[in-house]
Amino acid sequence: MSNSRKLPDIVRTLELDAPIEKVWKMVSTAEGISAWFMPPNDFEPVVGHEFTLNAGPFGMSPCKVTVFDPPERFAMNWGKDWTLSFELKELPDARTAFTLTHAGWDEDSLTEFGQPHGIVREHMAGGWDGIVAKLQRLVEA
Repeated sequence: MSNSRKLPDIVRTLELDAPIEKVWKMVSTAEGISAWFMPPNDFEPVVGHEFTLNAGPFGMSPCKVTVFDPPERFAMNWGKDWTLSFELKELPDARTAFTLTHAGWDEDSLTEFGQPHGIVREHMAGGWDGIVAKLQRLVEA
């Protein structure tokens, strides 16, 4: 019996100076996701739909839409272990609270590319800072 050792989710929360509809379009469409994250192939905003993300040097990552609840929540399975969710909350003055959660980390697991989750999680935690900063620049432009 293996005792898997869960690692904390990566969570990034921002207050964006943009209306919820604008942020939703950026996090829930192929064009929007391509602009700040990575380009999806064959993406459709339908629960159960399978698509791939182009992860550059890491190749194509299989994904599946698990939640699509406009304009507040979009979630997907990413690769074999992870889940990724974007949650939006409308704030006063045409602002939006945005929360990204990257879950499914386990100290004893390896990615599809044979890398330990603990090491990849450290890289991704830093990477998400830049990625969500790019989202912020785009929606606030």
